[in-house]
Amino acid sequence: MRALVCEAFGPIDNLKVREWPLDSPQPHEVQLEVHAAGVNFPDGLMVQGKYQVKPELPFVAGGECAGIIREVGDAVKGFKVGDRVIAMPGLAAFAESVNVDHKLLMPMPAELDFPQAAGFCITYATSYYAFKQRARLQPGETLVVLGAAGGVGVTAIQLGKLMGARVIACASTDEKLAFCRDLGADETINYNRENLKDRIRELTDGKGADVIYDPVGGEFTEQAYRSIAWGGRYLVIGFAAGDIPNLPLNLPLLKAGDILGIYWGGWAARDPKGNMQNFSELLGFVREGRLQPLTTEVYDLDDFSEAFSAIGERRARGKVVLTMNKR
Repeated sequence: MRALVCEAFGPIDNLKVREWPLDSPQPHEVQLEVHAAGVNFPDGLMVQGKYQVKPELPFVAGGECAGIIREVGDAVKGFKVGDRVIAMPGLAAFAESVNVDHKLLMPMPAELDFPQAAGFCITYATSYYAFKQRARLQPGETLVVLGAAGGVGVTAIQLGKLMGARVIACASTDEKLAFCRDLGADETINYNRENLKDRIRELTDGKGADVIYDPVGGEFTEQAYRSIAWGGRYLVIGFAAGDIPNLPLNLPLLKAGDILGIYWGGWAARDPKGNMQNFSELLGFVREGRLQPLTTEVYDLDDFSEAFSAIGERRARGKVVLTMNKR
């Protein structure tokens, strides 16, 4: 089968689409014909050797995908050949086929196509965990989303609105902000030409933001935190800007504010039942028509470099997905 292979840690362009062997699935696994796979910021870090997890070389990256079951292990229950599923293999999703433990599968809702389903798991799960378990976001609270037009930012807008928050979307261009308004953002801030702290204070009548969702890091973190409300919650999602900020600790002291780390994968491994309950609720929102997963950047497997560049250069609006050639 064809797969996107990392032979040595380094630049994305060093990856190769080549033939890769695949064994028969173990008794607890299914073999999935992959139709699409979600691309996430950590995937780029992993192949460069900059992520906290370093797989043994060579390896096939990719943590989430969607496809059709083609083979089922003897111990698998609840799934059969021909089922359309969403999978979270953790690795090896950027390939035409992958073996996945059946506990890491979910039935794919009929309301989704393969690209939508492939990009559903990591970003929506991250944001829902951030809001539900960590921030305990309440209806009527003000939520500020940095990097709001990107893959996780989009999910934060959608889920924030679904949970009843007033959403202020922040991004670097007016075009991105128009996209955020189309998604339902109540207010927008262009932080390349507006003072982020002052504008958040203005839009909240001086109170500040109850919850701030930050997948960007860099220079805007301190500005944003200085606008937080008394008892507010700051969600550390990631560092797409490249720089890990140094936040003066007198700020959370003066605001009685929380700084909450959001490591969905670590939590999911420690609380699998809670994680599956979250997924059950998210898929319920999809089936009820309350949540429409957005996939706007779809690339062929051979165009992987463009897909990663869209994320790395922060050009992507919404989720980035790779689709597999069926040759």
